[in-house]
Amino acid sequence: MSSTSGGRSASKISRLERGLHDFKEKDVQLLLDVYGITEPSERERLLDMGRQANVRGWWEAFGDVSTKALQTYVSLEDIAQRIRSYENEQLLGLLQIPDYTRHLVSTNSPEKSKQEIDRIVELREMRQERFMHESSAQLICVLDEATLVRGYGSKAIMRRQLEHLITLADHERVSFSLIELSRLNAPVQIGTTTIFDFEDGQLPDVVYIERPNAGQYLEEADAVDEYVKRFDRLLIASVRSTSCVRRLQHHRNKYQ
Repeated sequence: MSSTSGGRSASKISRLERGLHDFKEKDVQLLLDVYGITEPSERERLLDMGRQANVRGWWEAFGDVSTKALQTYVSLEDIAQRIRSYENEQLLGLLQIPDYTRHLVSTNSPEKSKQEIDRIVELREMRQERFMHESSAQLICVLDEATLVRGYGSKAIMRRQLEHLITLADHERVSFSLIELSRLNAPVQIGTTTIFDFEDGQLPDVVYIERPNAGQYLEEADAVDEYVKRFDRLLIASVRSTSCVRRLQHHRNKYQ
């Protein structure tokens, strides 16, 4: 690439390509020219995506209690057409009742104030509200039975949490399966993983994997494909439908 292109330096174009610079419409037009994209409808589609990228997300109002990595996760959750998830230490945020969230956070982050915890609970409730009422995304969730046994709060809270899961199992956009504790050779080494798919391939699939003290996002096709295969193996090893609901009911009844 030459040092300048259409009045823009190569370094400026590089910063735009790496997402290090806010997009103005003329900048997007420049990149489309550089990439040789001339078809009017395709240019307009990409320009519209650029306009949307500059709109502040609702989640930014929770910057006081969320990291950039979490805000990225919530933004992907907000626009995905399908979410595939497995967590082996706690229930997925979209599935948690407020009391479960409150005790989960206070137990694992005792330094947080009541005000901070209230805000985290509010953010999680907002995510759930948007998923249930403003999204058309499908949620495919593999539950780990360990998260039902190792609860948070009290027996009464866990009973309500399990009742909530049983209710959600009937939701048309939610699919549960369960990795049983008694299952031998369960491929759970995938660890906490979420895979985001997007409508009509507008964005490449993204994988989020939990790491100590931080999460990691994968977009490279081979890496994403490897985690998709691992998730599929986990799904095959899980119990589904009626059997899954029976296990949920079993654990609910234990929390008397």
